[in-house]
Amino acid sequence: MADPMRIRAALAGDETTVRVLMSHPMEAGTRKDAAGATIPAHYIQDVEATSNGKTVLKAMFSGAVSQNPFLSFKFKGAAKGDKVVVKWVDNKGETRTDEVAIA
Repeated sequence: MADPMRIRAALAGDETTVRVLMSHPMEAGTRKDAAGATIPAHYIQDVEATSNGKTVLKAMFSGAVSQNPFLSFKFKGAAKGDKVVVKWVDNKGETRTDEVAIA
């Protein structure tokens, strides 16, 4: 399983800013190793963020996204102490889910 995501969520006025650093190799499947063999693709495909059970972000990634991707987004309708849950699924079916309370 991948390392935990680093998530920060801060409320300013009526808008919550979320910053997420995901730990993932994000291998596109086009590079070759030292022996000349192609390194298989392994990248995050779907990302979903929820707050209070409501989806606030859905994103689709591809192999074109860099290793350990950083994602930042804003949404309205949350309060301090509410949880933000971020989940990703990669092309090999592996998943990671982490959460943080809004500060």
